[in-house]
Amino acid sequence: MTRPESAPRDELLFLPLGGAGEIGMNLNLYGFGGRWIMVDCGITFADDSMPGVDIVLPDPRFIEERSGDLLGLFLTHAHEDHIGAVPYLWPRLRCPVYATPFTSALVAGKLERAGLSGDVPLNVVPVAGSVTLGDFDVRYVPITHSIPEAHSLGIKTPAGTVVHTGDWKLDPAPVVGEATDAAPFRALGDGGVLALVCDSTNVFRPGHSGSERTVRENMEEIVARAEGRVAITTFASNVARIKSVLEIAGACDRHAVLVGRSMWRTVDAARATGHLDPGVDVLADRDAGYLPPERTLLLCTGCQGEPRGAVSRIAFDDHPHVRLEAGDIAIFSSKIIPGNERSIARVHNRLTLSGVDVITEKDRLVHTSGHPSRDELGEMYSWIRPELAVPVHGEIRHLSEHSRFALDNGARNAVVVRNGDVLRLSPGPDPGVIVDRVPTGRLALDGRGLVAEDSGNLRMRRRLSFNGFVAVTVVLNAGALVAARPRVLARGVPGTEGSDFESRAVSRLDRELRALPRVRRADDAVIDDLARRTLRRLLKPLTAARPPIDVDIVRLEAHMTEDGQAEPRRRGSRRGGRD
Repeated sequence: MTRPESAPRDELLFLPLGGAGEIGMNLNLYGFGGRWIMVDCGITFADDSMPGVDIVLPDPRFIEERSGDLLGLFLTHAHEDHIGAVPYLWPRLRCPVYATPFTSALVAGKLERAGLSGDVPLNVVPVAGSVTLGDFDVRYVPITHSIPEAHSLGIKTPAGTVVHTGDWKLDPAPVVGEATDAAPFRALGDGGVLALVCDSTNVFRPGHSGSERTVRENMEEIVARAEGRVAITTFASNVARIKSVLEIAGACDRHAVLVGRSMWRTVDAARATGHLDPGVDVLADRDAGYLPPERTLLLCTGCQGEPRGAVSRIAFDDHPHVRLEAGDIAIFSSKIIPGNERSIARVHNRLTLSGVDVITEKDRLVHTSGHPSRDELGEMYSWIRPELAVPVHGEIRHLSEHSRFALDNGARNAVVVRNGDVLRLSPGPDPGVIVDRVPTGRLALDGRGLVAEDSGNLRMRRRLSFNGFVAVTVVLNAGALVAARPRVLARGVPGTEGSDFESRAVSRLDRELRALPRVRRADDAVIDDLARRTLRRLLKPLTAARPPIDVDIVRLEAHMTEDGQAEPRRRGSRRGGRD
């Protein structure tokens, strides 16, 4: 197979490091002549398998090792799964960043909070603008999505043209921006397109995705009939939905109240770039308590049930300024992202228990997708007419179905790629050959640092979350005699709650330690092994779990006092291994 670093100078490569075989965490590379450009740099959110972690990022090690050949990072739009990793990964890449005004405004805020605003060369590209870096001529082509200034990219190289769609839909009546103009896409198709790298999210969904205008009309009808407070929760980055809610507030004689910091950041960026009226009346959450319920319309973060999201805090009566009561309405204007079902249901149930009427997309049309359904995909293929279809932004089943769909809609060839596949787009009579695989993976934001998803810390935390742990302290004097009864603490171990496990473990371990010959008590490894075997025997009847056992061996040394008496003094401790 051809290694990317030794590829022929005229070879055009596509290499996804995130977003192929999954939805979210997008990071894509295009290589030509030994140089690379990156398209998007996003995050995804951790599930229950990563306790204590909120954010997961693609591992950029391949391009990090070649950062001197990385010409730039192009951002298609401002959703977190496309820009969220920039402040975390840019220090490893150190390349110029290119984005349109609204996306740049949100990225600039992220960089400022990360202390990087003076370091990152953030270049603002005009809407429908273009950038040339080396052999890559990148044209931004406007397309409708649920956020302002979403763009597809037309990437021209000496080896051919690639269209990278980014996230998109065809909305005939968008709330933000103009409807998609087919002309520039047809022009790209007329010029010949080597490959279409395309969104696969809704490939199983027939028809069209629906219009944002219809969602606004449905929500306005609900709000107009409501007698108490109405809270609407949606993705904080969905400017179209935010604009709809602000317009609904005006139409229904209610005050719009923003609840959640990320909602304010989006609104501020949209105002600064002209996508929201700077003069629209918006109140802060601290003002909510002074408003009559029938005049209140809350716009909240936390539509995925995030524990620190605004709607979750409100549901569990943990918000300092906002409450919902019996007779109020909560509208979840979003889809349920796979993996979040339990957290969202938890919030739904808590609100319902409080007498709040919960409305979701399953009850009314209060959400429409920002991704293309099959009829829209068909239109895109009719415009672009690519030689090769490369489905991305989907799980494997989405990519496989999209591949079949593309062949039925005029593509000469289609290929399913996974993260790490090096796809040769050109040259060759049949584009679309996977010529290599490179290392990929996931990084977790653990505290303030990035660690591999299989790091020792995370593995231990997973084990602790399922099994609990046992801590043992053994104290011996300078003569290897037992100086005190051992201490045993069991925390979160299945089967031990309400039992006398700790007291029985102390008694048994104390007896077995004292029964050891003194010469063996001088050996820390012997004591460590004895403690573990003793505790395992006691745990076996109680649980099938194997909690980590941490053994701390403390040895005291004697020193002489002024009156000639020996007095024990801690010499130190030896931390036994964790099993």
